[in-house]
Amino acid sequence: MRCPFCGAEDSKVVDSRLSSEGDAIRRRRMCQECNERFTTYETAELSLPRLIKRDATREAFDENKLRAGIMRALEKRPVSTDAIDHSVKTITRRLWATGEREVQSRLVGDWVMDALRELDEVAYVRFASVYRSFQDVNAFREEIERMENRALSDKDS
Repeated sequence: MRCPFCGAEDSKVVDSRLSSEGDAIRRRRMCQECNERFTTYETAELSLPRLIKRDATREAFDENKLRAGIMRALEKRPVSTDAIDHSVKTITRRLWATGEREVQSRLVGDWVMDALRELDEVAYVRFASVYRSFQDVNAFREEIERMENRALSDKDS
């Protein structure tokens, strides 16, 4: 690993441990030339499946686009950044876990709706209104009734 201070190509690993979330290895290094210390993180490079859009076009999965969509639905809602990050990571892991090379974007949209339903009901309805192309107020009303019925059945379980 090249030293960020002097540019030397030799560095020695002084300490290694798992990062706080356990999905990376944190390595403390020391340059063999200038003796400066620095930290690197090692993560697995996994290729995510491509998404097949409604119009049959294909595009690479973009975690930033996923996060932006969730953030847009949650705008001005009392949901922590940590909760959002957790949802994005969960959806990304589910996508990896499919083992597929291509996945319908509809599946990812359904996972986003599930995550938003858990995070904030208002954000869920916002997202659903765009995702499912609600045409009028009755569509909103029907979705809210479905949510209420689901909540009641969850209480009875």
